[in-house]
Amino acid sequence: MTFSIERRIEFRDTDAAGIVHFSAFFPMMEAAEHAMLRSLGIPVLPETETVLADGTELPPVTWPRIAANCRYCAAARFEDLLRIEVRVIRIGSSSVEYQCRFLRADELIAEGTIAAVCCYLNHGSEPGSGSQLTKTAIPASIRKLLARHQ
Repeated sequence: MTFSIERRIEFRDTDAAGIVHFSAFFPMMEAAEHAMLRSLGIPVLPETETVLADGTELPPVTWPRIAANCRYCAAARFEDLLRIEVRVIRIGSSSVEYQCRFLRADELIAEGTIAAVCCYLNHGSEPGSGSQLTKTAIPASIRKLLARHQ
């Protein structure tokens, strides 16, 4: 099942020629991914365990990127309304890969992929020590939710 959102192209997304700059597609992919995660009840950057209404427990994990790409098929311009579709194309032991498609009506504008790895975010205990990411297996509760969009 594919998840989708709509987004209107803003002036800031365009280049001097009036078309969407290639770099603008990456934040739009990330925003669509985040919207999909939230729709499943998965927090993007939790500090503690989350318990869903049905009692499902979600450990506090986050998803740093390990790869992203985008292929451009047609130009999009200021004020165009795009539908951004997101679907899970692979769930590994500790990583997930999404496919994102940008459509204006039924015309394919661009498509790309994002790969992210599941990590615990460990906050440093000493001042100035920062936070550390520790790769972990995708918890079964989260794997089950992600599979809804596979």
